[in-house]
Amino acid sequence: MPRVTIVVPAYNTARTLAGTLSALLDQTFRDFEIVVVDDGSSDATAAIATSFQGDLRVRLIQQPNHGLAGARNTGIAAAKGDLIGFCDADDLWEPWKLHAHVRHLDAAPLVGVSYAGSALIDDDGRFLKQAQRPRLTGVDAAHILKRNPIGNGSAPVIRRAVFDAIAYRPAFQIARDWYFDETFRQSEDIECWVRIALTTNWRFEGVPGLLTRYRISAGGLSAATDRQLAAWEAMIAKLTPLDPAMMTRLAPAARAYQLRYLARRAVSDGDGAHAWQMITDALRQSWIPLIEEPIKTVTTAVAALALRLGGRAVMASLLTLKAHKP
Repeated sequence: MPRVTIVVPAYNTARTLAGTLSALLDQTFRDFEIVVVDDGSSDATAAIATSFQGDLRVRLIQQPNHGLAGARNTGIAAAKGDLIGFCDADDLWEPWKLHAHVRHLDAAPLVGVSYAGSALIDDDGRFLKQAQRPRLTGVDAAHILKRNPIGNGSAPVIRRAVFDAIAYRPAFQIARDWYFDETFRQSEDIECWVRIALTTNWRFEGVPGLLTRYRISAGGLSAATDRQLAAWEAMIAKLTPLDPAMMTRLAPAARAYQLRYLARRAVSDGDGAHAWQMITDALRQSWIPLIEEPIKTVTTAVAALALRLGGRAVMASLLTLKAHKP
C-alpha cells in the first residue's frame, strides 16, 4: 500500500491538469498514489488523466458533478494511504513538499493536519509576488476561523485517522461517508478544518516554506464574492452549535477578516465599488483586523477607494509611486 494518497479534484481543468500531475509525479518522496477525481468534466480532463496512467501510481475516478467537496470525499473514500494530501487540478506542488509533510507528521504524532505556505501564481503560472505565509504553531479553532492558516485546499496533508474521526453519512447517501460537507460549494474547506478543531484532539501545525503554487485566476472574482460570503455565513450557522460561546464571541472579527479578504479579491478583479463596500462592511463588523494587521487593512482600503474613485489608472499610479518609494 502507498504511504500517501494525493487527491486531485478536477472539473474542466484540461488546460492545467497535465502540469499539476507532472509536478506531483516529480515529488522527491516517492511512496504515493494519485487519485484524480473527474467531477463531471465536459472537456478533455479525463483523457489527460488517462494519458498519465502509464505510471501505475495514477488512478482516475469519474463521477457526475458533486462540487469540490464531493470530489474530495470520493478521493478520500478511494484512498489507500494513511496520509492524504490534496492538490487542486490547477495548482502545483514544489518537488520537496510531500517529503516535508511526511517527515513532519512522522516526528509529531499529535499533529493531524500538516500544511505550509503558498506562493500565488497567475493563469499562466507566473509568480504574482504575493504569498500566503501562515501561522505555523499554536493554532486552534479560533485562529482557523479568523485567519485560516491552511490557506487553500492544495496546502494540507492530513492523517486518514483525522477523517475517520469526523466521518458521517447523511441518510440519503448510500455509497460513502462524507468528510467535507457537500451542501457547500464554497467555504467547504474551512468548514471542515474548524469542525476538526472543535470535535477532535488532533493538532494543526505548519512547516516552513512556500511549498504550493496556488493559482489565482483573473476575471470573475468579484462576481463570486456575494456567493462566497453567503457560504461563509452558512458555515458559521452550521458550526455555532458546536461551541456557541466561542463562535458568538469570534464571529464579528472573523466576519471582518472574511470581508477584507473578499475586498482584496474584488480589488484584484478591478471592481472598486464592490471592494469598497466589502472593506467598509468589514470595519463596521469589527476593528480587529485594523488593530491586528493595520498595514494590510489600510492598504486594502486605500486600493478599494482608489479603484472606486479613479479606476485602474489611479491604481497604476499608486503602484508606480510605491515602486519608486525610497
